[in-house]
Amino acid sequence: MLVVARKRGLIQSAPEVEWLKVEPQEFDFLDFAEAKRLLDAADGEWRTMILVALRTGMRMGELLALRWQDVDLVAGRITVRQNAVKGKIGTPKSGKAREIALSNDTRAALKSHRHLRGPLVFCDMSGRMLKYTELRHPLWRTCKKAGLRPLGWHALRHSFASHLVMRGVPLKAVQELLGHSTIQMTMRYAHLGPQVTRDAVNLLDQEVSEAGNEASPTWRGSHVAAGPKS
Repeated sequence: MLVVARKRGLIQSAPEVEWLKVEPQEFDFLDFAEAKRLLDAADGEWRTMILVALRTGMRMGELLALRWQDVDLVAGRITVRQNAVKGKIGTPKSGKAREIALSNDTRAALKSHRHLRGPLVFCDMSGRMLKYTELRHPLWRTCKKAGLRPLGWHALRHSFASHLVMRGVPLKAVQELLGHSTIQMTMRYAHLGPQVTRDAVNLLDQEVSEAGNEASPTWRGSHVAAGPKS
């Protein structure tokens, strides 16, 4: 704000502001077994919404603003174009749309969920957009039924990202699926995939064992060819 004021000539100079260092925040997520328990305990249209949240990582506002025209059940993908904040529709938090592929069970659930109450995928019986407060208690009830701790909808987004990383999905792909503007936001999940780095390093041993001594002469040959001629 101060920099803009300086550019507009409202102030002569903008003071230097040092950014405060914020400790990495802990986040809660469901492991694979807990996620299954949650889905098994869910029923009705709430199960579909919980499943979509767990399998797509969409923000709560993106779920509320999701329209049927943004769901392609034939191609099996969702295009996230809208986000709801306090009942008002806007663009996603990143400012741009993104595509998320649908798993087979998610696509089947959405197909069964198809209704004619209005353009929104998740709404009340009259087609009205749901409110944030209306989503909290159904999820808590489902958690209690599943014998789990109370969770918020954002924990399902964390679970989506955590499961991908634990399955070895590259962080760059996770960033794109979540709609993070920077990779730094996605790096909070990096510690969940230690096996990924070990497997990557082990590929070096695999390359040596498979290639044998062929790689060394090839390198020497290209090195000599690139040097000056005698």
